[in-house]
Amino acid sequence: MENRTPRRPARYDILFEPVRIGPVTAKNRFYQVPHCNGMGRAFPSSMAAMRGVKAEGGWGVVVTEQCDVHHSGNHQREIRIWDEKDLPYLTRATDEIHRHGALAGVELAHNGSYVGNLESRTIPVAPSLKAVRGNLPITARAMDKDDIRAVRRWHRTAALNARRAGFDIVYIYAGHDMTLPVHFLSRRHNHRTDEYGGSLENRARLLRELIEDAKEAVGDTCAVAVRFGVDELMGPRGIGAEDEGRDVVEMLAELPDLWDVNLSNFDNDGQTSRFSDEAFQQNYVKFVKSVTSKPVVGVGRFTSPDTMVSMIKGGTLDLIGAARPSIADPFLPRKIEEGRFDDLRECIGCNICVAGDKASVPMRCTQNPTMGEEWRRGWHPEYIPPKDTDDTVLVVGAGPAGLEAARALGQRGYDVMLADRDRELGGRVTLESRLPGLGEWARVRDWRLTQLRRMPNVQLLPDNEITAEMALEAECSLVAVATGAAWRADGVGRYHSFPMEIPADTPVFTPDDIMAGRLPSGRVVVFDDDHYYMGGVIAERLAEHGCEVTFVTPDSVVSSFTQFTAEQKRVQRRVMEKCAAVHTSKALLRAEPGAARLGCVYTGRETEVAADAFVLVTGMVPRDELYTGLRAYGEDVLGAAGIRRVVRLGDCLGPGIIAAAVHSGHLFARTLDTAITDETPYRRENVELDWDQPLPLSSGGVWAREKRQGHGRQL
Repeated sequence: MENRTPRRPARYDILFEPVRIGPVTAKNRFYQVPHCNGMGRAFPSSMAAMRGVKAEGGWGVVVTEQCDVHHSGNHQREIRIWDEKDLPYLTRATDEIHRHGALAGVELAHNGSYVGNLESRTIPVAPSLKAVRGNLPITARAMDKDDIRAVRRWHRTAALNARRAGFDIVYIYAGHDMTLPVHFLSRRHNHRTDEYGGSLENRARLLRELIEDAKEAVGDTCAVAVRFGVDELMGPRGIGAEDEGRDVVEMLAELPDLWDVNLSNFDNDGQTSRFSDEAFQQNYVKFVKSVTSKPVVGVGRFTSPDTMVSMIKGGTLDLIGAARPSIADPFLPRKIEEGRFDDLRECIGCNICVAGDKASVPMRCTQNPTMGEEWRRGWHPEYIPPKDTDDTVLVVGAGPAGLEAARALGQRGYDVMLADRDRELGGRVTLESRLPGLGEWARVRDWRLTQLRRMPNVQLLPDNEITAEMALEAECSLVAVATGAAWRADGVGRYHSFPMEIPADTPVFTPDDIMAGRLPSGRVVVFDDDHYYMGGVIAERLAEHGCEVTFVTPDSVVSSFTQFTAEQKRVQRRVMEKCAAVHTSKALLRAEPGAARLGCVYTGRETEVAADAFVLVTGMVPRDELYTGLRAYGEDVLGAAGIRRVVRLGDCLGPGIIAAAVHSGHLFARTLDTAITDETPYRRENVELDWDQPLPLSSGGVWAREKRQGHGRQL
């Protein structure tokens, strides 16, 4: 990125004022709140590099994901600070953050009954006897006074070790229905009758003590923050901003150095753009500043600088908190500071970042393909190496893969032609963003087109159907085919491996038909074997059109993958509200005149439902005719035309999610290829084995045998 003289309008100056937080000062009001990332202690180098890039991008404060304080409340995919052995990689993270002048924060946590301690096998603890979250057959035991004293000791030791690791802000985490402090606060979790139960003052006792302990231990040099979910959106069954949520803040108002406030649980806090707008939490958290003199940070998927200013000037927040917007654009603060508003890569609120963490893999982002690749591949969100070949590139298909490939290639300095058969560019993003709730997804297209239209070395060629013959005549040495994929009309997907029985005169539609405006009428069966967002939004679109929709899925819940994006319950509620009937654990077996035969996926028992038409949301097939046509010419003909390589990108290579398509396009721009390589194309974390320590297995075990045979020292 170029160094530019700041030229932002003066109304944004307030965002760059320093803010005092206890004994430390944030250089501006941009605050990357704690967020998980799927890296944690399994990928510590990736975690540290990712946080460092945020600091480089101008965030005044960069905070870790939750950091477990003890093995009795351990969350396998996060970081930990059990003892001094965890300090080296945490210190690496604080060094990366401090390198760019940001404050480093750490979110200390004990997860209580939220986790089953599958790694440590320690019986979980809770304020009262409690089955652990989810479907694990584990019960957390009720804590006694010794346990409470131990929790306080573990937090205090962790705070001291956090200071040793270089952290400037130490959190007490009482949010998202995930940790012991909020479990003690909650009447649902806390049924004690001693001084830690009953009244709110008693239920808040542990939170107060943890804050006081941290202040006494590190408060002279580190700020002590509280992260608190002020409303659980559960009415009288839970904590609410109009009652106990407000009461807790009033009760402890001046005790911490910072209030980090949001909604609980995370499904409420991290709502997707399908179900919420920017700044959607404002009405819940705006009371906090009226009851405390301490600085307040909150979130709301902020992407608009004007909204950020209104949060400050309107008295809602002192610091602009962000998790997802800082993932989509780690350089968001610097771009605002430099007045480069057209360069802001706005979060689309799809929660693919959340899905990566929930799947325990390094986080990815639909908008930012470099997320999670900062250390592994050495990718930077703003800088990309200049071109190192004399290639010219033809990219065919201006969907998410083609747009990103052309943009990044253009940034590198390559001469690029980007052609698409449609007059309106954007491919699947343009079409899908017109479906219910997906409007903000158009940002994937809009940001890239804004960048491309500035590049004199990139030609945009809409309304151009490129044939193999035309590609041969294009005088380009690289041809990237990003022509996308088509939805199948034969029912083949995850459940059906072979085409279904569908009479020739049966009205059968696919998502491609619906997005093109070809809509059925009457009684419509939507068969969703895709299990992500498409089946649900198609059903909603048809219901809006006036169809009587029956939703059928072989899975046990609607849109099951959306459990990873923290929206499944909202998706299922919406589908149940919009559809006449919802059938889970059933597959569409065959279509008959006026009816559909459904089969239970467990018993095979068949039922019949009325149907005038069918929409099959099952599998996809790459549109790779151009690729296969070019490859059929052979190397001699391609070479004679000056083409040294033909590659496929995105859905044309392998149908998937938009984030995968964007990543595929970016990978091609960086490497000029997308083929599988013999060597691993990224760095891995190595674990050094200490062969000097006795093995815990018998001498006949495989590890002992490998040691005797002299096998290597690294995993």
